[in-house]
Amino acid sequence: MASPEERFDFASDNTAAICPPAWAALAEANAERAVSYGDDKWSRRAIERVREIFEIDCAVFLIFNGTAANALALAHLCRSYHGVICHENAHSQTDECGAPEFFSGGAKLVPTRGANGKLDLDNIGAALSRYQDVHSPKPRVVSITQATELGTVYQPKEIERICEFAREHSLFVHMDGARFANAVAALDCVPKSITWQAGVDVLCFGGTKNGTAAGELVVFFKKELAREFDYRAKQGGQLASKMRFLAAPWVGLLHGEAWVENARHSNKCARLLAEKLTAVLGTGPLFPCEASALFVRMADELVAQLHDRGWRFYKFIEPDVYRLMCAWSTTEKQIDDFVADVTKSLAAKRMAAKYTA
Repeated sequence: MASPEERFDFASDNTAAICPPAWAALAEANAERAVSYGDDKWSRRAIERVREIFEIDCAVFLIFNGTAANALALAHLCRSYHGVICHENAHSQTDECGAPEFFSGGAKLVPTRGANGKLDLDNIGAALSRYQDVHSPKPRVVSITQATELGTVYQPKEIERICEFAREHSLFVHMDGARFANAVAALDCVPKSITWQAGVDVLCFGGTKNGTAAGELVVFFKKELAREFDYRAKQGGQLASKMRFLAAPWVGLLHGEAWVENARHSNKCARLLAEKLTAVLGTGPLFPCEASALFVRMADELVAQLHDRGWRFYKFIEPDVYRLMCAWSTTEKQIDDFVADVTKSLAAKRMAAKYTA
């Protein structure tokens, strides 16, 4: 018997295709020659569009991926003896192979706890109290993830309070915005209200999760902070010779409201999936479903049966918390197919239990 076709519909938004506006812009850029290393019209257009969206004359850099964006941005704000306070579930802490420490020459990440993937000011304060003299790294940056790794979203006031606290303690504020578009869509806000206007110094603006093939943006809202970052990016292997192929999809994505529409759709799909799964499983999401991710408890036996049916998705927290991620391309049929297979697997389990009782 042939194995079922593998389905990665909810494994990650990384498994999604390039969205049509980004693909069309990439094709257009591919139809012509252009100057190398970012001195092309596509790169200029992408940068100008970012400035329009954030309503500020910021410094914008195209970087290949999120790990490099976070690592180089943090390294630029830190010296080797500094510390970066982040959430214990932050991507820079759990999934970047020590890249921030490597590129900064030794700056230490200081993980702290907080409910629902969000930083907690009391815990940030406790971390500061533990790092007060030359025997420990000197705290220099607070790093926020928006939307969080647990699918929640910081409200504007929460970001403002963190930034105010950071200023009081002479700390910079970095925002890992791999899914920044999802936060903007969830809050239905203008981007400036949850970035520079709230006190954020640098944003790593993610495109890959939102419909591009590659390419993230590092956005310094104060240009003086970006001094010589172009050299750091080049040294870190992040200066693309054919930069237009990173920039053009951003032009397509940021044209009009495509980037927000993509995020709004993936958020809506996550809520729909949460609603339908709750009805079948009898239990709701482990964390508030505010962006494009859903976290649910599932027994190993159920997961094994779903894997046998071809579904691929990840365990996120031991022992039994799994992440289901929606993307710009998720459809209601995919949601219904998955929920139908969950229902079938649970029914098969109940039937087996009946005959073995």
